[in-house]
Amino acid sequence: MFGTWMARARILGSETLAFLLAADCPGCGLPGTLLCPGCVMALAAHPVQRTTPAGVPVHAAHEFGGVVARCIRRVKEDGQTLLLPPMGAALRAAIPNDWNGALFVPVPTSRAAFRRRGYRVPELLLRAAGRSPQRMLVSTGSRTDQRGLGRAARAHNVRGSMRVRHPLLAPVGQGAEVVIVDDVVTTGATIDEAARVLRRAGFRVIGAVALAATPRTSKHGVNG
Repeated sequence: MFGTWMARARILGSETLAFLLAADCPGCGLPGTLLCPGCVMALAAHPVQRTTPAGVPVHAAHEFGGVVARCIRRVKEDGQTLLLPPMGAALRAAIPNDWNGALFVPVPTSRAAFRRRGYRVPELLLRAAGRSPQRMLVSTGSRTDQRGLGRAARAHNVRGSMRVRHPLLAPVGQGAEVVIVDDVVTTGATIDEAARVLRRAGFRVIGAVALAATPRTSKHGVNG
C-alpha cells in the first residue's frame, strides 16, 4: 500500500513539474512559472464598489483588466485552477466584515460551461477564499452567452435563467441573509436576476461580491 502511494506521488510530482516547466506567467508571460512574484502582488485586492441597476451593492476585489483579467481567463479557458489561491485571497479581502454571518450563494454555472470545464468558477473562488458555497441556485439552461451584449440585452438574456435549487428551500429561507458571488460583474444583470429569484424564495439579499468588476465606462465584458 505504501509503495503504491509513493509511486502515485512520484507520478503526480513529475506531472506537476512538467506542467510548471511548460507554463508561463499569465500576467506577464515569464516562462517556467505558474505566477511570478510581481503578478502575485498585482492580484492583492484593490477593492472597488458598484451598485447594480436594481440597487444591489457589489464589493469587488479589483477592476477587471490587466493581470486579474488574464488570470481569470486562464482559469476559465485553460483550466489553470492552480491560480485560484491568490485569487481567493483577493476575494476574501473584498468581503465586508459584517457579511461574515451570511450565506454565500454563487451564481449558477450554465450546463454547457460546466461540461466544458468540469468545475464551477464562482464556487472554486469561494472555497479558495475560505467560504463554503451554498449551491441554492441552478441554471435553467435558457441563458445564452453574455459576451458582446449591452446592458438591456444582458438583462433580457438572464431573465428566467436560474431558479432556486429546491422548492423546500423557500420556508427555510425566510429572513436568512445571503450574499451573491460571481467571478466577474459587468452590468450587474446576473446579480439582479439571482437576487430576484432568492428574494422570491424568502431570502434577504444583502449584497454581492466578485473577484472583478468591469470599469464603469465599459459596456461589455466576459460575464454578467
